[in-house]
Amino acid sequence: MIITYHGHSSFKLKGKDGTVITDPYHSYVGFEFPTVSADIVTVSHDHQDHNQVSLVSGTARRKNPFIIDTPGEYEVGGISVFGVETYHDQSNGAKRGLNTVFTIFFDEMRICHLGDLGHELTLEQMTQIGRVDILFCPVGGVFTIGPKIAVKVIKALEPSIVIPMHFKTTSHDEKIFGELATVDEFLKEYGVEVQTEEKLNIDRNRLPEETEIVVLRRG
Repeated sequence: MIITYHGHSSFKLKGKDGTVITDPYHSYVGFEFPTVSADIVTVSHDHQDHNQVSLVSGTARRKNPFIIDTPGEYEVGGISVFGVETYHDQSNGAKRGLNTVFTIFFDEMRICHLGDLGHELTLEQMTQIGRVDILFCPVGGVFTIGPKIAVKVIKALEPSIVIPMHFKTTSHDEKIFGELATVDEFLKEYGVEVQTEEKLNIDRNRLPEETEIVVLRRG
């Protein structure tokens, strides 16, 4: 599988059974969403920096992407997706509503996208999510969990690889996202130093035994 980061909370997963795009965003974040195609698009919640499904075109397999934007179990062209309901805040959704955590079973790996998770996961939620090989974790705070809680969530889920997302960059609109933590603040909290990579090419046999952090450059 090849994992490419498109910025904010959007990733492209390309494997033998197809292509998945997560959380396509509107340009109001500060930069344009790239031209992409996919068989499946997951949407963690209905906010414009995560739900721009019209920007994703279909593939040779599917004329239009299959959109998954609610909790449940899905099977699309050999790719399984499981959605678990969580909250976008620490007030049971009273402030920002619901958020869906999607786990994608793809190329014999379990890839979990936390969306705009706003709280620590409960034992029941972690049981529903199950084993995680690769975790896409928000780390910027304000609208999601920040560095401290992100570290707790990571240690609770014990994934093989963590790819941080939803953090402040120099390209983000300062007025909207200026208070987010940077990825460096998260890395400091986690206690590691890593080099940014262009993309991640990974398969089941190359997953590390201990949790590793991988920071991807927006492309």
